[in-house]
Amino acid sequence: MTTELVQIFKTLGDDTRFKLVNLLLTHDLCVGALAKHLGVSEAAVSQHLKQLREAGLVRGEKRGYWTHYMVEKEKLKEVAGLVGDLTRLQPCLESVCIKKMNNKIDCHKEEGKMCDCKCQQPEKLKGKPEECTLEQIKECHGDQEHPCCENKEPEKE
Repeated sequence: MTTELVQIFKTLGDDTRFKLVNLLLTHDLCVGALAKHLGVSEAAVSQHLKQLREAGLVRGEKRGYWTHYMVEKEKLKEVAGLVGDLTRLQPCLESVCIKKMNNKIDCHKEEGKMCDCKCQQPEKLKGKPEECTLEQIKECHGDQEHPCCENKEPEKE
């Protein structure tokens, strides 16, 4: 569905097609009426409608001599649901490492640099790993050992 969703966003990303969908949400209209409302040629409207049909966002219905177009509201609701699902994604509980995801670079301690594993919350780390407090490390990495400084000693008060 990801590829389809991207295609739908690309299709709706055009100003004229977006306006067509808005018009068709309130009225079933033919190409001529749509062209008149938008101030563009009928040929242009037909091309835009073709792309909207291919994306599954509109459909045409023959009514006498004319074809009237309408929005596939269920498709729009499906897209809205998928976008809503994106907002509910939870952070991964496992330690996420950009370098490991890259699969090209080993994610381990590198001499004296800021945490190179791209911590989940780098703003919690104030400098090089050896300069971070245990509280900062715990806040950034949870109960896991800091991947960039394996032997950090507890600070003395």
